[in-house]
Amino acid sequence: MAAFGLDKSELTIMPVDGPLSGRVTPPGSKSITNRALLLAALAKGTSHLTGALKSVDTKLMAEALRAMGVTIDEPDDTSFIVTSTGRLEAPAAPLSLGNAGTAMRFLTAAVTLVQGTVVVDGDAHMRKRPIGPLVEALRSIGIAASDASGYPPVIVHGNGAFGSGRVEIDGGLSSQYVSALLMAAAFGNGPIEVALTGSEIGARGYVDLTIAAMRAFGASVEQLDAASWRVQPTGYTATDYVIEPDASAATYLWAAEVLTGGKIDLGVASDAFTQPDAKAREVIAQFPHLPAVIDGSQMQDAIPTIAVLAAFNETPVRFVGIANLRVKECDRVAAVATELSRIRPGLGTEEGDDLIVASDPKLAGQVLSTRIETYSDHRIAMSLALAGLKIGGITILDPGCVAKTYPTYWEALKSLGVQLVE
Repeated sequence: MAAFGLDKSELTIMPVDGPLSGRVTPPGSKSITNRALLLAALAKGTSHLTGALKSVDTKLMAEALRAMGVTIDEPDDTSFIVTSTGRLEAPAAPLSLGNAGTAMRFLTAAVTLVQGTVVVDGDAHMRKRPIGPLVEALRSIGIAASDASGYPPVIVHGNGAFGSGRVEIDGGLSSQYVSALLMAAAFGNGPIEVALTGSEIGARGYVDLTIAAMRAFGASVEQLDAASWRVQPTGYTATDYVIEPDASAATYLWAAEVLTGGKIDLGVASDAFTQPDAKAREVIAQFPHLPAVIDGSQMQDAIPTIAVLAAFNETPVRFVGIANLRVKECDRVAAVATELSRIRPGLGTEEGDDLIVASDPKLAGQVLSTRIETYSDHRIAMSLALAGLKIGGITILDPGCVAKTYPTYWEALKSLGVQLVE
């Protein structure tokens, strides 16, 4: 049976007339789950991953790894048991990764360890998301790889190893490029230095997540300075690994809590998260007096959530440092601005790569019938749904897109007392 709302074309959120209270446990972290799946697949032996996320993105990663000879069992809704020889085999067909950015970037580097040719591809949305900097970095260390003018599909001719020496990468568009190189670098012929070509890097905290996961699986990673790391050719060791709840998912619940004056128990303290988006908690807690300028560079996935919250703030909010949001599942800067202004003209506007929200607390209690386009983007659907807690007539189109990272999102809202009309 499909989770609530996943097989429907639209859902209308009914405004709440009181505080939302209750307990909702967010699903496991998508970012950590996909890192752990890959590292377990590259480790000889059997690894038990618990607290994992089962969603479209993680299922795509798991299926791709299975296609390369890795055995992955799923004994329950939050566990993976991964058994591997420590090597990936050439798949019989191209790897199809939908619009899963982490899987696409991580596997583009990891399949260099295959002895043979691998095609890494995605859907129409993924073919608009840049991969060029990563492919160029791979070529710079002698790996035969090509892409479609900087975009997927990517064709990699692997030779079973990752070389040695130094590889440089422009991490400005995505920290996932850096993480992809770091994880594959543990299979070098000698130590490998991974270095940034500039000081800019999208969401540096995710690189820290990567390094923590690598070390848990036995890798030796040394940070040389703010822009470079050295990885020893240790490979990985199978291990049991616990995955923490998803901080990006938690942001919707934190926002729902402050927007309604409620109390939602997530079962985990906000300071227990190691993911970058947990920084959003401190910002969200300032509602309805959010800062006039919010730098979203290190909590990118939380920005759509905070932008919707900003619509009800006491004063306008400008979001800066969010250019990378233009190359996510959709152009999230444009999408958030467009959909907020669909609720009320001028509510969201773009200025360069900045997003400006013309806050108005009087929006709460109004009926502004609006059909929200979601652009097949889970974060647009989940964040804009929050507007429906205070504004009547908010309808989310394609609600099933939340399955990408939070398949039970609509059930979570219902469990808190939110009425949803299919």
